[in-house]
Amino acid sequence: MNSLRNYLKLIPLTALPLLALGCASTQPPRELIDARAAYARAAADQQVNSLAPTQLHVAKTTLDTAERHFREDGDEPETRDLAYIAERRARYAEVQAALLNAQKQKVEATAEAQRRLVAGAQQSQADLQKTKSQLDQEKARRQQAELRAKEAMDSLARIAAIKQEDRGMVITLSGSVLFATGKWTLLPSAQTRLEEVAKALKEQEGHRFTVEGHTDSVGNDAANQTLAQKRADAVREFLVSRGVPADQIRSTGVGEARPIADNASAEGRANNRRVEIIVEGGGSGANRPAGTTGGSGMSPGSSSGMGTGSGSGATGTGTGSGAQGSGSGQTPGQGSGRGTGTTGSGTGTTTQPTR
Repeated sequence: MNSLRNYLKLIPLTALPLLALGCASTQPPRELIDARAAYARAAADQQVNSLAPTQLHVAKTTLDTAERHFREDGDEPETRDLAYIAERRARYAEVQAALLNAQKQKVEATAEAQRRLVAGAQQSQADLQKTKSQLDQEKARRQQAELRAKEAMDSLARIAAIKQEDRGMVITLSGSVLFATGKWTLLPSAQTRLEEVAKALKEQEGHRFTVEGHTDSVGNDAANQTLAQKRADAVREFLVSRGVPADQIRSTGVGEARPIADNASAEGRANNRRVEIIVEGGGSGANRPAGTTGGSGMSPGSSSGMGTGSGSGATGTGTGSGAQGSGSGQTPGQGSGRGTGTTGSGTGTTTQPTR
């Protein structure tokens, strides 16, 4: 301490301002302080290091030059200029890195959008193909169903009369082959025929069915109505038991109210004793059996059509002409014919049940 005091005493008073000035010059200029801070911030940024390493290196070189000048020359204009340039280059490195990062993100976003667009297009194409395949399968299924329905009706036409009317396709079964006289219990032979009817009805997709019971005019109206209803109910119950949906089929008794032939003759009464099954909504003819472009009849012992003709049964023969359509008899003792005319008559020997 004493030596320092002695040293100071040796310094001339005129040198003190110069000493103070030298101490003041050791403080870095503001430009150099800002340059150091800017470079430190940029160097600490991983994005700048990875995307703008060249610009960061240039900023570091310029800062080092400014530091060297400061050490050698102090706070000189050249030192401040170099420091300012170093600070701007550090900031430029940050800006350049941010710009490159934005461009990179744009490229990635564009690539992702393109990928999604391609994926969406591929998915749309896959969905389109799937829909087309489903439509093709549905079309094939519908065509197969229509073919089965037509084949079923063609098969049914061999054992029952089928004709197309405004109310739908009408399947007519003779009452004499279904029931004993005055009864509503199905005969064993009737069940075989109704099995075929059930198969055909189950193939008629999208249709509803009505079973109608009809009688001749023998007896009083009330009895005939009751008999007709019970016979229709019996047929409906049998068809439901064989798989026809119960909610798609109903039964009703018509009785003697809607004859198709003259009740004055035994043949006419036989024709009127029948059960009709109406396939509702079948007017388009899509499932119409072959040969049923108009009306056709197959009632035992009767004839109808557009011409004259003759028919024979198992135990009798007859000739006649009818109003419209065609028909053939398929039970013992009954005849059939085919012909034209607006009125008709026939002769023959037959055995006919009543009611």
